[in-house]
Amino acid sequence: MSITTKTGDAGLTGLLFNRRVPKHHPRVEAAGTVDELNSTLGLARASEGNQALRPLLLEIQNLLVGLMGELATLPEDRARYRTAGLAVLVPAAAERLHREILALEQAGVGFSGWVMPGENPASATLDAARTVCRRAERTISALAESDPGQNPEILIFLNRLSDLLWLLARAATRPACPP
Repeated sequence: MSITTKTGDAGLTGLLFNRRVPKHHPRVEAAGTVDELNSTLGLARASEGNQALRPLLLEIQNLLVGLMGELATLPEDRARYRTAGLAVLVPAAAERLHREILALEQAGVGFSGWVMPGENPASATLDAARTVCRRAERTISALAESDPGQNPEILIFLNRLSDLLWLLARAATRPACPP
C-alpha cells in the first residue's frame, strides 16, 4: 500500500472507523498536536543528553499513540472503539507520571522562577516537548467543550506530562542530579 492515497486531496482526512472530516476539524487538530508532541518527544529521546530518559520517554510515546486513537474516534464510535479493545488512557498513566514528578522533586529538582529554555540540547528538546504538550492541552480542552463524553484522563495525563517535562528539562541542566 502506498503512503499516497489521494483521499485527502479535497481537504478531508480519515478518522477511525472510516469516518471522514475536514482536515481543519478540531478533532484532527487535537490528534495532530499530540502527534507533534510524540515527534518532539522522539527528538528528546534521541538527544545525547537524555539517554537515561529513553525508556520513560518511549513509554510516554506509546501512551500518546493510544491517546491519538481516542482523539481520532467520533463520539458515536466510542463504544465501537472500546469493544475493539483499542487503547484507552486510564488513571494509572497520570499516576505513573506523578510518581516521576515526586521523585524529581525529592531529588531537589523544582521550581525556582522563570527559566530560559536552551541551556543545553537535552533540556531544550524537553522544553520544546513541554510547549507542544501545553498546546495539546489547549486544543483538547477546547474539543472537550463540544464533546463532554471525552475521556477526562486525557487532559489529566497531559497536564502531568507537561509538569514532568518541565522538571526533566531542569534536571537536564544539572549534571549532578540524575533524572
